[in-house]
Amino acid sequence: MEAAILARDVRKSYGEVRALAGLTFTVPSGTIFGLLGPNGAGKSTSVKVLTALTRPDSGRAEVAGADVLAAPQRVRRAIGVVGQRHGSADEATGRENLVLQGTLYGLGRNDLRRRSAELLERFGLADAADRIVRTYSGGMRRRLDLALGLLNRPRVLFLDEPTTGLDPEARAALWAEIERLASEEAMTILLTTHYLEEADRLASELAIVDRGRIVASGTPDELKSELKGDSVQVELADAGPHAPVREALDRVAGLRAVQVQGRLVHARADRGATAVPEVLSALESVGVKVASVTTARPSLDDVYLRHAGRAFTDADMEVAA
Repeated sequence: MEAAILARDVRKSYGEVRALAGLTFTVPSGTIFGLLGPNGAGKSTSVKVLTALTRPDSGRAEVAGADVLAAPQRVRRAIGVVGQRHGSADEATGRENLVLQGTLYGLGRNDLRRRSAELLERFGLADAADRIVRTYSGGMRRRLDLALGLLNRPRVLFLDEPTTGLDPEARAALWAEIERLASEEAMTILLTTHYLEEADRLASELAIVDRGRIVASGTPDELKSELKGDSVQVELADAGPHAPVREALDRVAGLRAVQVQGRLVHARADRGATAVPEVLSALESVGVKVASVTTARPSLDDVYLRHAGRAFTDADMEVAA
């Protein structure tokens, strides 16, 4: 299948901060490709490089058959972009925002009028088209952002954390629209997200990004199927020394991949329900009190833990700190 996006050993630093450390991936045409990672992993920098908004320090990147360094204008005309921040002008109406965007793309007056009306209707904004955008709700503004990104009928659409800050209802509606674009219009979509559920539902293929590099890639089901058995998570009553916990759990038959992070213990077991009583007994034997224990089938969080060496939520907290 033809590649709509290609990145080969892309590197980018900002002073002492290394944002991308040799990013390599290929996105087949007509697919939703997810870049999944915590905040600060390098996802937004990847989008900036691929949309010709910033130059990589080294490496090669192509979008829609055009090199982002040699032919940035070709790239920009072939793509649509919905960034993390709202892209509309607050003091203009929804319709005026679309007209301004279409004028910048050089769309003819009649085509622009038809296209604007079509998108306003599609995204449920026709009744609010002549209202000032600052009066829109968060969900309405996000739908307008998507309309702006689609105005020029792009071959490749970049969605950078598109549902951040949306309520569950607005998020579900945007998910449905993204799925429709991929299925009905065969559009190539690159989606960056730090929501595990979003990546699992939308992406036909995804790459997990950690500290500017890809640590795992494949379909969500393929990545989860690599992990045999069940996930076992134990919340300890206190964050004491790790050594007694590890020594106790090493004696539990069938338990593996034990990781202790503060008060949380992550492990894998062939049969989680069978392992729980033995885990509790082993910890009790060394005087470690347990607050709770859960088991679950493999998730993308487990995949991230395996390849990055820490839980996804812990990685997000590192950046927040």
